[in-house]
Amino acid sequence: MRKSEVLAAESVSCLTKALFHLKDIWEEIGIPEDQRLQRTNVVKNHIKGLLEMMVAEEQALKKRLITSIATCRNEMEALCLELQLPIFQEETGITMLQQEKDLRTRVELLVLEKGQRMQQLKALMEQDQELCDILCSMPYSITAASVPSLEQLESFQQHVSSQTAEKGRRHAEFVDIKRQIILCMDDLDQVPETSFEKDIVCEDEEAFCLSRENITSLKLLLCQLEERRVENEAMCEAHRERIQRLWDRLQVSQEEREAFSEHMILSKKTNLDALRAEAERLEELKLLNICNVIEAIRAEIAVFWTKCFLSTDQRQTFASYYSEDFTEELLGLHDAEILRLKQHYEDHKVLFEGVHQWEEGWRLFQDLEKKATDPTRFTNRGGNLLKEEKQRTELHKSLPKLEKKLTAEIEAWESEQGQEFLVSGQKFMQYVAEQWEMHRIDKEKEKQDRQLKKSKQIEEDMLYGTALRTPTKRRILGTPTPNKSRKLNASSSIFSATSNSTMRSVYGVSASRSPMSRPPLSANKAMAPRTPVRTKPPHALSTQRCNKENVNLIKRDLSKTANSKREPDIINSTVTHL
Repeated sequence: MRKSEVLAAESVSCLTKALFHLKDIWEEIGIPEDQRLQRTNVVKNHIKGLLEMMVAEEQALKKRLITSIATCRNEMEALCLELQLPIFQEETGITMLQQEKDLRTRVELLVLEKGQRMQQLKALMEQDQELCDILCSMPYSITAASVPSLEQLESFQQHVSSQTAEKGRRHAEFVDIKRQIILCMDDLDQVPETSFEKDIVCEDEEAFCLSRENITSLKLLLCQLEERRVENEAMCEAHRERIQRLWDRLQVSQEEREAFSEHMILSKKTNLDALRAEAERLEELKLLNICNVIEAIRAEIAVFWTKCFLSTDQRQTFASYYSEDFTEELLGLHDAEILRLKQHYEDHKVLFEGVHQWEEGWRLFQDLEKKATDPTRFTNRGGNLLKEEKQRTELHKSLPKLEKKLTAEIEAWESEQGQEFLVSGQKFMQYVAEQWEMHRIDKEKEKQDRQLKKSKQIEEDMLYGTALRTPTKRRILGTPTPNKSRKLNASSSIFSATSNSTMRSVYGVSASRSPMSRPPLSANKAMAPRTPVRTKPPHALSTQRCNKENVNLIKRDLSKTANSKREPDIINSTVTHL
């Protein structure tokens, strides 16, 4: 049994006891029956009224609960609809109080979430409006009166984040462009003139509208300023080249050049004005010194003629080069010619440098060929001979490769340009073939000269005789060994009465007409009996037959001299006994 039922039974019991107690009192007092009835009726009415009032109050509470449940249910449905949430499912089998409490709690949570969403929406809208003012863009499309869904808030948040990032990017781009614009204006010595330029340079960076149009205008302004700066730099560079050329032609002193050196580096407006004024001054000075200027240009033209490998006929096409009438017209012709030559050299610079490289290798090859025929190179120390041979071998390999490469490049250029590439008035391969042919002719001429010289030397040896000088060891002049001296005297006494004769020595050295010529070692060894003969040099055996013929010739000369009984003469040749 419930406590409430127990309490109700106790209430009835108390009411019953009270009525019995009243009855006892009334009997003791002696209240008549009709008054007892009245009094009992009053008690009943009082208790009835009190109970009816209590029932009415509870009925009212029940009614309020029902009303509250209905209200909460309606509010909950409306909030769920606004918040775009599913309808709350109520529990079944619960009392009205629990139902009302659950619904009220749910409604309070929904109201709180609605407030949070609206507050977040308001903050995002404020940020979006601020970004729109800075970026000059349209606000995010969302209604401020309605409660946004979670997806809408997330999308709005992403939009604001992207706008913030775009603001940072545009601001960084603006700062960078502004810095470049200020530098360009400084180089051009220009001050802001338009309101837009003043907003860029003078106003606060945070106050500048970072719209796409403004960024585009910034880039356009920067491009215009850079174009003007490039034009100024090009003009300054042209003036510098012109001034440098005029300085060289007019032979301006180094002190005067150094005083003007500041303007030869910077390219600001003031520098351009100074360069323009200096160029005009030098042009006037050039007209006063036109003769020297033309001669300087001619020297420069000669340099480019050499660089461009122009032939004599090609050089003579510029007849003004040889004119002696120094006028402004002649100066203009020379200026135009040097500009044409420079442009021609720049257009074919790669090919000219390749040909120049070939010529350098060719000159080095010829120098090494000449050194190879120089007998004094064998006396050099330090490995130079080996280096020269190695270098000559490398040139033998590299020159044909370079010729092949240049030929391919020149053929490609000729097919592209539709004209011939000439070196000294002829095609490159003809020029190379001519150089090789001239080299071959020179080699043949040198060979013939050596053979002619050798034949003349042989004739002189046959006429005047030769002296043997052994190239084995060096001895101090005037200090021969004793046995050599004795053999020399014996050799001289044997042939003192004979006439001049001719004999080639074992070693084939040049002739000497001195009567004090030192005899060869082989001759001394032949006059020493019972002495073992040392091994002959490798080339001595090859000339043995020639030496025997010379001995026979000497014997015939001696016999003729004895028969003629002429006065003895000094023999200027040295006999070698084998």
